[in-house]
Order: sequence, then structure tokens, then C-alpha cells
Amino acid sequence: MDITSVLFAGVGGQGIILASSILAKCAFNDGLMIKQSELHGMAQRGGSVISHVRFGKEVYSPLIPRGRADYLVALEELEGLRYNFYLRPGGIMILNKKRVIPPTADPVKSPYPEDVRKRLKEAGFRVREIDALEIAKGLGNPKVENVIIVGALSSYLEFRLDSWENAVREAVPRKTVELNIEAFLKGRELTVDNK
Repeated sequence: MDITSVLFAGVGGQGIILASSILAKCAFNDGLMIKQSELHGMAQRGGSVISHVRFGKEVYSPLIPRGRADYLVALEELEGLRYNFYLRPGGIMILNKKRVIPPTADPVKSPYPEDVRKRLKEAGFRVREIDALEIAKGLGNPKVENVIIVGALSSYLEFRLDSWENAVREAVPRKTVELNIEAFLKGRELTVDNK
């Protein structure tokens, strides 16, 4: 039984739930069974937010076992490091080049790690870095960072492009559909020929 497991990780306000919903809708629309589960934590205060998405012909649990995620989509660097234990050996991490320093962080006692990407690569993960904020600013709206990252993920999964675009249309507010489709395609361009 082939099940694909994708963990989304970030902090409150980054659109983790929307990003995971796009993937879930895409898989569902392609006739697969999907299971999804979120953990919000202290999302309103910039705390960790994770979402598990699993899909395949038969899926019985929404939770990804430790070391079994095929993909980890991290919208924030430290969250990628924090949840890398979910990723299977040789798994792929799509890492947004973004740092959100917690307001309660003590720069002396526990500074933000400077070597997140290096640590992840040394752990044996395939890391694909994306500067989604820079792309989003180029599109005129930094709020589409999450959809850019989903676009980057899309080239690794075997769903048709129109299935992805339909899932984006279903998930985002109607007045933002065109902007979000453009953001998705920009993200997809980054990885489609460079996996």
C-alpha cells in the first residue's frame, strides 16, 4: 500500500493550514483517500503550527509516524529543524528561507541557530531552499508565501497541473484566486526542472 506523507511546519500566521488544505484538496480531487490533522499550539503568538497530510489508495491514520514523512514543508527555518525527526532518511525538505524570531527568545541563552540549513544537510536530508518572501514581494503581496511553497512542492508529486490549480481555486478567497495561481506557478517553476 503506497501512502505519501507530507508534514507542513511553520509558525502562526504563515498559512500552514491553507497550504496543507490545497494539497489535501488536490489529492482528494484526484480520487485518493486523504487524512489530515493539524496541531495549532500557540498559533496566535507566533507559536509552532504543524499539519499532517497523508494520501493514497487506503489511509487509516492522519498522523505521520516519526521518521516516515516523505516531504517536510517548512515555512520557517527553525521549524524545519524542530520537526526534521518526522522526515524519513533521504526525505525531501522544502525550506523557506525565513526566520521568525520568537518574541520570548533570549539571544544570549538560546540564540537562533545560524546553521539550520547546514545541520539539515548534514543529517542526510535533501533540502530545497526557497526564498518565498522575495518572490511574494515581487508579486505585490507577501501573504502568498505559503502558496509559493506549495507550488515548489507540487513538482515532486504526481498530480496534474490542473488538479493543483483547481485545488488553489477551491481553497483561497475568490478575489485572490488569480494572484494565488500566479504565486503557485512561480513556486512550481523553481523546482520543476531542478529537483
